[in-house]
Amino acid sequence: MTDVTAPNAGSELQTGPQMRVLTQFVRDLSFENPRAPESLRMEGKPEIDMGVEMNARGRADGLFEVDLRLSVKASSNDGALFQVELVYGGVFQVANVTDETLEPLLLIECPRYLFPFARQIIAACTADGGFYPPFLLEPLDFAAVYAARKAQEGGVGAAGNA
Repeated sequence: MTDVTAPNAGSELQTGPQMRVLTQFVRDLSFENPRAPESLRMEGKPEIDMGVEMNARGRADGLFEVDLRLSVKASSNDGALFQVELVYGGVFQVANVTDETLEPLLLIECPRYLFPFARQIIAACTADGGFYPPFLLEPLDFAAVYAARKAQEGGVGAAGNA
């Protein structure tokens, strides 16, 4: 059996939009368990308040830094159970992208790549804080978050620093 390659397959890959994740990192992490150990004996489901923010900025070297900021606060009738704040970042290389598609790429697709790692960090923090089962973030629709942010801004100005 032989491999057959389409005539322009290689050149199409080189000229199409490209994105590479060069590095990922924790920029800031905070975990608070203010009522431990009493908070660990909670029964029932806590009330969860969650925040999501995406920011992007260009760098002098032509790369882009993208930050995914997640905050989770859990509370019950007795008060706060835990609070986690995480800023998880990545450096991305982007090529062959138009100005119109750059902002959505940086504020939707890049956070989508960062999210599973940030989710794992939050789960580990809550587990290490004594909560069982650990808190697992549901998958996020970054396109909807981006659209809501643009609607809130009135469609004027760039979301983040893209």
